[in-house]
Amino acid sequence: MPSEVGTTLLRRRDAANDARVTNEELFFDLVFAFAVTQTSHRLLTGLTPLGAAQTGILFLGVWWVWIDTTWVTNWLDPARTPTRLLLFAIMLAGLVMSAALPEAFGPRGLGFAVAYAAIQVGRSLFTIWGIGDASPANRRNFIRISVWLSVSGVVWVAGGLMAADRLALWVAAISIEYAAPAAGFWVPGLGRSVTQDWDVAGSHIAERCSQFVIIVLGESLLSAGATFEGAAWTLPCYAALAAAFVASAAMWWMYFDTAVERGARRITASDDPGRVARLAYTYAHLPIVAGVVVQAVADDLVLARPGAAMGPAGEAVILAGPLLYVVGNLLFKRAVAGRTPLSHLVGLGLLLAVALAVGRGVPGLALGAATACVLVVVAVWEARSLGRREARPGALPLDPVVRSTLSRDGA
Repeated sequence: MPSEVGTTLLRRRDAANDARVTNEELFFDLVFAFAVTQTSHRLLTGLTPLGAAQTGILFLGVWWVWIDTTWVTNWLDPARTPTRLLLFAIMLAGLVMSAALPEAFGPRGLGFAVAYAAIQVGRSLFTIWGIGDASPANRRNFIRISVWLSVSGVVWVAGGLMAADRLALWVAAISIEYAAPAAGFWVPGLGRSVTQDWDVAGSHIAERCSQFVIIVLGESLLSAGATFEGAAWTLPCYAALAAAFVASAAMWWMYFDTAVERGARRITASDDPGRVARLAYTYAHLPIVAGVVVQAVADDLVLARPGAAMGPAGEAVILAGPLLYVVGNLLFKRAVAGRTPLSHLVGLGLLLAVALAVGRGVPGLALGAATACVLVVVAVWEARSLGRREARPGALPLDPVVRSTLSRDGA
């Protein structure tokens, strides 16, 4: 990247300032923490197959807006006034989108779609201007991206206008957006991009995603606390709160104990950080965040009625949160370490066993406690296995980057 960025909005990257996360980006995250909370509340009030499908589409959209903006601020400097104003504009549109989310498949569908499409297309067009001539490959890539997002934006707005076909159209719209990076944003006449051209500061992408995970985990705990406040403070309710806290702590441990640092080192050391960012952070982090959201819904269900049977829908939610979270961590760790952690495979097997053992009338507290125990088993197994590997003399190279890259999590 050119060192002179005076005529562009590109970040200046050097040893002292390698695309560090800024206060503007952290401020931006608050709006999307609200959006994620809205998806969990929507799922909680619509526990049907159709409701789950609709909420899933909306969650995919929220995640995609956030991660796309994270990629943009990897290149453009949020401390520059035009980029800062862009983030503020996205935040305002994001508030509209978030407020419309609970009734996005009802009377506020067009408001949601217009806000969403305006964010996606507007941000991409701004980035073309912001890059200028300083990075021709990236500028050309954002022209491709703008074409893809314009097509999907038309489909989003069409869905907002046509209530009867809204779900089908929005499935098509989000499918276009999720397929775009894998297709290299191919456009006739412009060809496709390659990840080596993306000029990614890997440490920034890694830090942004880890910060978002911790924000969402914190929101889930706050939601559990708010539900507990309004519940009857009986012994089962206390036990349900303890199970919710243990599950959240195990989730934190599974992700933050070693995976965050190893992922950051892996992407920083990679010859193709764009490829690692696309696979490990753009795609693999989606089920991680989704797992936290669904787990928050499960905690609210159990805290509200700890001794009651949850029914098929409630049982599915209680099992789905840990399942999504473990799968997401498995995909992330495989992407950064090149090997599937055994602890996570065992955890998936245990969750399957819990699902098969569930009978009619099982109290929500029992099921929630069982899934929390599975998360603890996975976290402890992985931590102990990695601890043994770190302690084994001569087991790993001394160089920390090589050590992180070559270390294989056999947990």
